[in-house]
Amino acid sequence: MLPPVVTVDNMRRSDAETIAKRVSSAELMRRAAQGIYNSVKFVGRVAIVCGSGNNGGDGYALACILLQNGITPTVFRLSDKFSTDGLYYYRTAMGMGCEEGNINIPAPFEGYDIVVDCILGTGFKGEVRDDIRLAIEAINACSAFVISADINSGINGDTGVAQIAVNSDLTVSIGAYKTGMFLGDAPYYIDKLVNVDIGIELIDDPYRLIDFEQLHLFEGYNSEVYTMEEFLEKTGATPETLDAGGFVLEMTKAQRKTIVVKTEHTAVVGDLNYVYFAADYIHN
Repeated sequence: MLPPVVTVDNMRRSDAETIAKRVSSAELMRRAAQGIYNSVKFVGRVAIVCGSGNNGGDGYALACILLQNGITPTVFRLSDKFSTDGLYYYRTAMGMGCEEGNINIPAPFEGYDIVVDCILGTGFKGEVRDDIRLAIEAINACSAFVISADINSGINGDTGVAQIAVNSDLTVSIGAYKTGMFLGDAPYYIDKLVNVDIGIELIDDPYRLIDFEQLHLFEGYNSEVYTMEEFLEKTGATPETLDAGGFVLEMTKAQRKTIVVKTEHTAVVGDLNYVYFAADYIHN
């Protein structure tokens, strides 16, 4: 089956349903951290930059896993607030000997080989606060290999719009790919994108991921192909308000044609009753 692509709301409700009926939130957080750990070979000095929510909690859980595997990471906290599970993993990591760093010094990530971005999750919208902006700028200025947990901090999980965001070498999506990873500014911030399945069962029928190299299969007879600029003009949407999957599905049903919206690195395809996303930076 083709990998799913979901809206932030679908992911949020599916996550809540899974927690209510099958798996604890702490266990899902541990699985997310394990998925990040398994996605890259961790070597050298590792910094984990954590926000106040569950994305930060993934970072603290990752710190525990690194410590169990002989690596002592340094955690940089951007807030004194924690989610419930985040606080549990933070305290566990500190008890295991995790180090803490000072985000407020010049070039805080100098000398680190890997920096993990666990600041903002897929639910982020609006403008980045000044303290988080400074942390993002510090990450982008460092020479380390940068990993973003779930999504690059600063990117809107639905639209891909970002005023400023973490530039990642690798983004590890958690549970399912989000639509914003294929839209807006996302292609300029994500170098490679993978997803890890942590056992969340999706409530709503998701969109699907196809190989970017297979787009030509949808561009033949009875199809209309648009650039993103042409598509926005036709729908009257803006990058900030674009519900790409919904618009494409509506158009393909109304016109009974395959609709293809392409950029240099991504695409959204409506093929009658189905919507597909694609990007040339996916690494399955």
